[in-house]
Amino acid sequence: MPTSQRSGAEAPEDSLAEENESLASESETETTSLTRRSRARRAPARRQKAAPPAASKPEKAAVRPATTAPKRAAKQLRSLVVLSMVGGLVAVTALPAFAGVLKSEESVTLQQMAVDDAQSLVVGSDVNATQLSRQSYSATTSEEIAKKKAAEAAAAAAAERARLSASVASTIQVDLSMVAPGSGAVRWPLAAYTLGEGFGTRGGAHMGVDMLAPAGTPIYAAAAGVVKVSQESYGGYGVAVTIDHVINGQRVGTLYGHMTYGSRQVVPGQTVQAGQIIGLVGSTGRSTANHLHFETYINGSNVDPYAWLQSNAG
Repeated sequence: MPTSQRSGAEAPEDSLAEENESLASESETETTSLTRRSRARRAPARRQKAAPPAASKPEKAAVRPATTAPKRAAKQLRSLVVLSMVGGLVAVTALPAFAGVLKSEESVTLQQMAVDDAQSLVVGSDVNATQLSRQSYSATTSEEIAKKKAAEAAAAAAAERARLSASVASTIQVDLSMVAPGSGAVRWPLAAYTLGEGFGTRGGAHMGVDMLAPAGTPIYAAAAGVVKVSQESYGGYGVAVTIDHVINGQRVGTLYGHMTYGSRQVVPGQTVQAGQIIGLVGSTGRSTANHLHFETYINGSNVDPYAWLQSNAG
């Protein structure tokens, strides 16, 4: 231990100091004795053994950290500098090239792309060319398309009327020039009839009035309007026609049911006048006798059709 070495070195110095003081009073013969010589020779030997360990160890510990730490820091700094330089070179060279690629792609037109990617098609010489018929509309605006459709609808309606007129003429003789008697905006649908079940009968299930008449009796439009339904089978009504009217600012609808098959004279979308013939009395659908089932709607609600005719027909 360092402490024991230091104490061992100091002990001879103390004893030597004490001996020097005592030698000053001794005689010359005593000073040259062998005892004094032996003491003086042993003291320097002890001093040489204790001195070297204390001086050599601190020097080695101090030299090593001072040389390794700067070298490591220098290596790390050099690596960072090299990496930053490489990254800068990559950015400088890559970004302009990438920008050039984008610019060239944006500047290419569709025609240029078509020319670059164009493919050729070889057609056999024995293939015959066929002429395609264009069935789509040539109009470019919604108004022109609507006019075109309206014209086609009118032509189809005229063709349907002609077909119905031809079929009726071949089976049932009807004078299409006939009109209902009267001159008012509302007319009676039959010129002659016998009153049958009225509105609200059958426990409230009967929503119209039955007007009994022989088969083939002409049926007239009760008022001017636009045909909404014209069918050979309209549920329990059988052959039926419905017409939408506007009378005194009110939306009025009329229904004519149980007509004779093939007697309808109007088609959906057709405009009719008050008293115009629309069909003939029959017994189709849920019917047990020839009659006209007549209904009236005002603003979408059923009303008593016979009371309405009495108040408005003329």
